[in-house]
Amino acid sequence: MHDIYSPRRMTETEAIPIVRANNRVGMPYIRCRPDKIAAVVITDIPDSTRPLAKTNADSQKMANFLIVFLEDEVEAGRLPRNLPPIQSGVGNMANAVLGGFQKSNFRNLTVYSEEIQDAVLDLIETERVAFASGTALTVSPERRDVFYKNLDRYKHKLFLRPVEISSSAEVIRRLGLIAINTALEVDLEGNVNSSHVGGDRLVNGIGGSGDFARNAALTVFTTPSTAKGGTISCIVPSVYHVDHTEHDVHVIVTEQGIADLRCKTAYERAELLIENCAHPRFRPALREFVARQSAKSGHRHGFAPEDPALWQKAVDDVLTAEKME
Repeated sequence: MHDIYSPRRMTETEAIPIVRANNRVGMPYIRCRPDKIAAVVITDIPDSTRPLAKTNADSQKMANFLIVFLEDEVEAGRLPRNLPPIQSGVGNMANAVLGGFQKSNFRNLTVYSEEIQDAVLDLIETERVAFASGTALTVSPERRDVFYKNLDRYKHKLFLRPVEISSSAEVIRRLGLIAINTALEVDLEGNVNSSHVGGDRLVNGIGGSGDFARNAALTVFTTPSTAKGGTISCIVPSVYHVDHTEHDVHVIVTEQGIADLRCKTAYERAELLIENCAHPRFRPALREFVARQSAKSGHRHGFAPEDPALWQKAVDDVLTAEKME
């Protein structure tokens, strides 16, 4: 399954010759002189992967919204009918959203990503995905034994490449990928935070999502509209931490709906995110924020910094009013 390609050093660098996800451009092994090998250690210790949560109703709604959006893009002639290669982030939500393609009419899809999760194997089994390229297999413990038993079947439909090839800006741009990644929160201008909670608590890195978001032909971020049992809005006036700027973000999907932010002003993006993606509980407070900003700027482009305490007070007022009811 491995396709190990090493670009030449600087001043001699050439184009990475990948024009389709299933192009083999390297070797199935890493070249190494025998005199460099001290020993070969064989082990039967299993990979330490985590179980994946079952798809819930919200993830299924997000998948449905995304599929309908892609179908409309095909109908409008902005995407080919067999779709460009798809990249997907890692985790429960990413796996569930990608799994939504099982119920779509799309066939012969290709995947060009970093992580190959259960959903990709499922799509290969049902012949929705014809080929998948990645860097790592993060198969859940439940699927691991089945994967190994059917390795001969899978290995003809999978490539594993070095991360600098899988996440190469050159290849991502050439293939015209559809990048689907996960956000922790999204602000009304379209900036995405995917790594920090509250601005100072790092929960994960961004992995290759920065490479894919910046260079993909279509960049999608998914997030539930709320967190912490509905007490926190994931659509906010300003994100605590910016991982992906508004310039790299095209589409936002929550269980409430979908917002296509392309070719929109800051105020148009804000309206779409509030009405389509924010939870109804927090929409009035978000509208009030936009009204304050509009009064300050005369509806010019962008939002000025605002005391975060104003937003927190608005959220607290909403939750207090609900408790009283």
